[in-house]
Amino acid sequence: MQQALRPGIPILARPPGGALVLLCLLGMVALWTILCGLSHSAPDLDGMEELVWAASLELGYTKHPPLPSWFMHFATEWLGRPTWLPFLMGQLFSALGLWFVWKLGRELTTPRRALIATLLVSVTAYFSLRGTIYNHNTAQLWSITASIWLFYRALRDQSTRDWLLLGVVCGLAMLTKYSALIQFAAFFLYLLRSGAWRLRRTWTGVGWAALAFVLVISPHLWWLDLHHFEPLLYADDSLQAGGRLAALNDLLSFSLDQAGRLAPMVVALGAWALWRRRGGDRAPGHAANDESFAGSDDAPRYVEDFTARDRQFLLWVGLAPFLSTVAISALLGSRLEASWASTFFVLFGFYGLWWLRGPESVQLRRILIIVAGLHLAMALGYAVARGPLAQALGQASRSTYPGPALAELAAQHWQQHQPGRPLRVIVSNTWLGGNIAVHVGPRTQVYIDASDEQSPWFAPGTALSCGALVAYSAQGRAAPSARVQALYDAAPWKGLDEVPWSGPKGRLIDLHWAVLPATPDCLRDQRSDARPAGSRP
Repeated sequence: MQQALRPGIPILARPPGGALVLLCLLGMVALWTILCGLSHSAPDLDGMEELVWAASLELGYTKHPPLPSWFMHFATEWLGRPTWLPFLMGQLFSALGLWFVWKLGRELTTPRRALIATLLVSVTAYFSLRGTIYNHNTAQLWSITASIWLFYRALRDQSTRDWLLLGVVCGLAMLTKYSALIQFAAFFLYLLRSGAWRLRRTWTGVGWAALAFVLVISPHLWWLDLHHFEPLLYADDSLQAGGRLAALNDLLSFSLDQAGRLAPMVVALGAWALWRRRGGDRAPGHAANDESFAGSDDAPRYVEDFTARDRQFLLWVGLAPFLSTVAISALLGSRLEASWASTFFVLFGFYGLWWLRGPESVQLRRILIIVAGLHLAMALGYAVARGPLAQALGQASRSTYPGPALAELAAQHWQQHQPGRPLRVIVSNTWLGGNIAVHVGPRTQVYIDASDEQSPWFAPGTALSCGALVAYSAQGRAAPSARVQALYDAAPWKGLDEVPWSGPKGRLIDLHWAVLPATPDCLRDQRSDARPAGSRP
């Protein structure tokens, strides 16, 4: 009978391996990146921030630890700064996170069921729609899923190599975002619940992992001390809710948002259940009246083949991040933002195996078709809504921001007042300045809010030596800081342009611009720029 249940997709006729998983993941990356790249004229705010921060390799930045910006730095060195790059980077890290979900699944169950779990979780918003947003949350997906996989292996095999790798990966997760501590707390809770903490070999392994962890993060700890722990202060300020009532309201919104972001997986499971009810467990090509292949509610659910230890692992390590965060927020009255939960649901695809049953090859084929359809529908819908539809309705959004038009005007004003001199510095906030800088040229950087602390790619006191273009808009979050306003007021040349946002029906952006002339200190830089490539100083 099992021989007769051949799936309709030839590649699924045998248990899936890494090649099929990679094919699925590359298809997801290509679909979302291409559609967002075609429909968006600008990346999201966080993606633009990473493009700006990629100007230099630092051991830390004022808001976050450094690893995602390092990755973006190397990507820009290779590919430049196209506006589609953050979409590609976000999806690459989403796919890498799913790869480690697959790796964990291979430790827990059969290849087909591991791929089913991976496909199911791939349609949740954090791996799909929000996977196009390259920020510290998305960049952390791979290190959190890899650390879960390594934690499972280290506890099972007690291999020193796995413990050391776990420490390294946990260190990289911490260098991505400090919220990795939430997943580490889930590991600790599981150690207590499983009784593994009583074993001497476990504590020996934890010691090796801790040593590797400290070695990985020690340069950043040194940087934190030198910079007065600025990212930690930023994180603490982000948690302030403004009162108990506001915190409870945030908690409710946070929970409802998570339900919505998990909804595509629920839709996939519902579509599978309906398909199985109507078609039974027949493989394509079998007669509809062949009762031997009808779906049976007596068939064991896939989860019944898991050991009690593995079920316990999935539940404690998978549910603890969300539940503990909600409990602590309710207790302390801290603020929660929906995107902070990006890594909390990485194991939820395995919970689908609590419902699925029947011949694996047939169910994998169905889940693959359903998931592919959902990805296609979500990607197309998102691209159309954020691109052509927003333009047609005149809806002002970051996806339709006229970065190229703003950059063209900025370059024209600069050349008018500083002819022949390259425009290297935009004094503005991250969003407006970034949208101008990435279109002006690869060497143009943003002097964020005229702050040396926020712009470490400039040596202190040197950002304005060769002149700069000041830009701000009085609308929304683009309003200038006090330092930017002061530089604008002191500039000898300034003006105002109005640029349409989202077509003729959209509102106008008021681009206030000013040109700061070069100082005498720039002469040395001029000579350096004029020196032929490859010559020695």
